[in-house]
Amino acid sequence: MNNSVTNTARLLWAALRALLVLTVVTGIVYPLAITGVAQGLFSDKANGSEIKADGKVVGSSLIGQQYNLPLKKGQETPDPDLKWFQGRPQNGLGSNSVNTQYKLILSGATNRAGDNTDLIQWVKDAKAAVVKDNSTTEFQVKASEVPAEAVTSSGSGLDPDISPEYADLQVHRIAERNDLPVAQVEKLVEDHTEGRTLGFIGEPRVNVLELNIALKALVAKG
Repeated sequence: MNNSVTNTARLLWAALRALLVLTVVTGIVYPLAITGVAQGLFSDKANGSEIKADGKVVGSSLIGQQYNLPLKKGQETPDPDLKWFQGRPQNGLGSNSVNTQYKLILSGATNRAGDNTDLIQWVKDAKAAVVKDNSTTEFQVKASEVPAEAVTSSGSGLDPDISPEYADLQVHRIAERNDLPVAQVEKLVEDHTEGRTLGFIGEPRVNVLELNIALKALVAKG
């Protein structure tokens, strides 16, 4: 009986010591080590890839934002604020204001098949809106020039980037709405176009939030 109690006590003590050691190693030492390495080598990414403007964090380079006008009485969907570059539709085919306080609740795409009649109609309507919104007195957008990401959301619905082609499509409208020379806005897009990762992964892209922050600074100078 005594031997049985003694053995049980030894096993419990060994288990407790193992629990304490593993708790310290996996619950304290390991997290601190990983956090230290992340902060030391990848501080920007470890802290959420934050983007700052005027000394304040206004968003993340990894998450898209919406640029809409305030909702009008009776509206369910806000109109896009056309003085800013617009990103991809978010949360399905939602509309895309300077919302420097990032505000999105849900993440998700349309989850509809390519031949779904609702999706087809949404894309047609979105394409017509892109053509109308970006056509100016001196520049007419053609439906064939509208890139796919201008009318469809990404898998997460939170894509922060657009293609240089979609950014270029918006240049004349941005120039007209902000009373800027077209060439100056084109240069802005060019300066904020990132190439393929490592030269061969992915596609060239433009981060919409970073572009709009630069646009805001450019307008302020004017």
